[in-house]
Amino acid sequence: MSTIKIGSYKSGAKNCITDVEGVKVGHVTIDEQYNSSNNYACTGVTAILPHSGNLFKEKVIAASYIINGFGKTTGLVQLNELGLLESPIMLTNTFGVPAVTQGTLQYMLQQNEEIGDTTGTINIVTGECNDSYLNSIRIFPVKPHHAIAAIEEASDICEEGAVGAGKGMVCFGYKGGIGTASRRIPYTSDQDFMLGCLVLSNFGNPKDFNYSKYIHDINQDSIHKPEDGSIIIIIATDVPLSDRQLKRVAKRSTVGLSRTGSHISHGSGDIVIAFSTANKVPHFSADSFAEHGKVIREEQGMMDDIFAATADMVEEAIISSLLKAKTTIGRNGRTVKSIIG
Repeated sequence: MSTIKIGSYKSGAKNCITDVEGVKVGHVTIDEQYNSSNNYACTGVTAILPHSGNLFKEKVIAASYIINGFGKTTGLVQLNELGLLESPIMLTNTFGVPAVTQGTLQYMLQQNEEIGDTTGTINIVTGECNDSYLNSIRIFPVKPHHAIAAIEEASDICEEGAVGAGKGMVCFGYKGGIGTASRRIPYTSDQDFMLGCLVLSNFGNPKDFNYSKYIHDINQDSIHKPEDGSIIIIIATDVPLSDRQLKRVAKRSTVGLSRTGSHISHGSGDIVIAFSTANKVPHFSADSFAEHGKVIREEQGMMDDIFAATADMVEEAIISSLLKAKTTIGRNGRTVKSIIG
């Protein structure tokens, strides 16, 4: 079993976050013995680009929602204050956040000579999960150049499972990592909007997993990590939403997460970042007084469609991260099995 469909809303052509036009995803996976020692690098970087243009000069509307705040991120304070995203969204392991932030900053400075000189600074958004069960996290295997490579490798194809930032992640005691899904939102008889989701899954105990809902022939050889674990959820859409509306959508991720069996534990960093590509906000504008754009009216039924579809695709993306992940060997010979053997 390699795929599963949840809910009644239709998926996009690829059932992927990149079904939202312009969105791209890039991975750099690190899987190697480190310096001829017992240390092993089992980790990586994932980059999500809201569009293929200059992200600093053409910002997108965005918001974040913290389900449980046991996480280490950069950029969310300003993102929520201004409602704008002006960099790629970067994912990695916990101790890789500084290096990935530096690499992303270097990339954005190369693209924009004005930053920090003739205009203001830039807000880099980086999220993480702790992959130290499989990855020798203390040796800092992730470097700034890995972040740059992930951005440069980004395309409209998103590989899932034990890749990029998902290489060392564990979900419900099985191999987790990157998962993605998308949903079409009906608008008129000849036009749909699109929702897309990408998750970095690294949470949950096997005893809590509602696996019989999805998988019949489950591999029973799971592990029990002492850590509570985390998940990062990225939501993209071309629906014209304000940052306030995006936060409302982000909150509905909790429904999909809980359906899989998560009770959102004390030590879990469950963080959602949502953005819309519908209204790009220029950094430099001929009209310095006002911004112009449309947002949908909330009293129409579309908001309920968006909420329901968000819950479905987050749930599906989590399950996909498990179904697509292959058995992985990491540090100290530790092995985390695929959920389907």
